[in-house]
Amino acid sequence: MLTSVDTDLLRALADPLRFKIVTLLATETLCTTHLVAETGAKQTNLSNHLRVLREAGIVETEPCGRYTYYRLRPDVIECLGRGLDTLARTARAARATETKRPCP
Repeated sequence: MLTSVDTDLLRALADPLRFKIVTLLATETLCTTHLVAETGAKQTNLSNHLRVLREAGIVETEPCGRYTYYRLRPDVIECLGRGLDTLARTARAARATETKRPCP
């Protein structure tokens, strides 16, 4: 079953811009300037979304001079994927056995 940490991750990934950022970071480490160019988002808006992703543990930062690079943490995404896979297998098993709680 999903834990509260998993729901926090889902909430962080549910925003379309944050999901786009994560998708971009899946292929390479990027700085904020790159992400602004790729997404078309304003710097302030993008920084707020990156903060949410960082606080959720989905991305990590690497300072490089006056720039900050962002890198996706694949272990966090894999953990979320395993939780969702477990949820799907549980639902599949419940359907197979016709598990249904009677109404009062």
